[in-house]
Amino acid sequence: MADEEIRPAGAADVPVVEGVIDAAFRPYIERIGRVPQPMEEDHAANVAAGKVFVTGDPVTGLVVVEAFEDHLFLDIIAVHPTAHGRGVGRRLLRFVDAHARVLGLSEVRLYTNALMWENREIYPKYGYELVERRLDGPYDRVHYRKRLL
Repeated sequence: MADEEIRPAGAADVPVVEGVIDAAFRPYIERIGRVPQPMEEDHAANVAAGKVFVTGDPVTGLVVVEAFEDHLFLDIIAVHPTAHGRGVGRRLLRFVDAHARVLGLSEVRLYTNALMWENREIYPKYGYELVERRLDGPYDRVHYRKRLL
């Protein structure tokens, strides 16, 4: 599993991208009281824009990233529940760091819902520091950044 390729998603991957995101985020609906934002995004548009990278055959994990002038924004990271505990998320986070460096960016930013406490425990273990917690519309978000050396 450790050597599985992480590749740009293509149009044929859109249904599986939607499936992985649904499987990864559906359990949070009851906890946060609404559909998580990643489940509502236009995944076909993100794939077409080159923002989605997938891993596994079949696909077990993915990231959605967007490059800005001064940072890479990690919009979504999703691992199918059947692949939990196999290092997929760790490899995807390492890929995001490497991708930012290739783009000449020295920082990765992300946010997570405040009620997704699992994420709030994981991100600091991978070098992310808390920036702030704030309400963005109906979402209570915790914002993080990771400065790349």
